[in-house]
Amino acid sequence: MRKRLAFALAGAGLLAVSVTTGAGAATRGPAPAPKSANEGTVTAAQLLAKVQGCSQISNGKYRTDDETSATIPVCGANGAVFWKADMDIDCDGQVTSRCNGDTDPWFQDDTAFHQSDGKPLIADKLPYVVVPSTSSIWNYSQAGIKGGGVVAVIYNNKVEYAVVGDTGPTKIIGEASYATANALGIDPDPENGGTDSGVTYILFKNSSVSPIENHDKAVSVGDGLAKQFIQNN
Repeated sequence: MRKRLAFALAGAGLLAVSVTTGAGAATRGPAPAPKSANEGTVTAAQLLAKVQGCSQISNGKYRTDDETSATIPVCGANGAVFWKADMDIDCDGQVTSRCNGDTDPWFQDDTAFHQSDGKPLIADKLPYVVVPSTSSIWNYSQAGIKGGGVVAVIYNNKVEYAVVGDTGPTKIIGEASYATANALGIDPDPENGGTDSGVTYILFKNSSVSPIENHDKAVSVGDGLAKQFIQNN
């Protein structure tokens, strides 16, 4: 799906094909100004204090990229699962000036989960997180995680609420949408952006935002779940 998957396909002797939909999608629009404050009322420090240790629930560990070792476990907590990883940029979904086959060599015009109108998500508009596809390492749905579930993404003392919006490679973890990265002050460029470390993802079990594209609702629901998480861990 991303650069790391393209490398894996190339290494297997397969051809990675970019999908571009519609004409005139070649222009790369400027990134909107990143936010400067946390979303919600729970601070990054409060959340990070509750994820210092790890009770591993995955059967194995994940890589952050195709060329790295598998060192990242999925950890369990009361009411949530979490991991600490990098952030690669997912620009998949509807074609926009920032996310298309020219700005992203690995672009795909679909996401695993769709908007209420049936269309794919808009990566440069909606903060969403990518979860690893189900494998022998971990099954996200059996852990109470589903499309539209709420995620607190923490980086550089900022908290951004997102939804589970897409699935990725079975052996790699640490990916979120263009909008998520931009909100956290991470370079959102789908080809060369992202960050190598320092990102914490807390996914709240059995949570849901409907419609999935309503970010304001994700923030309000996420803030309430974050308060419960602080109290219960």
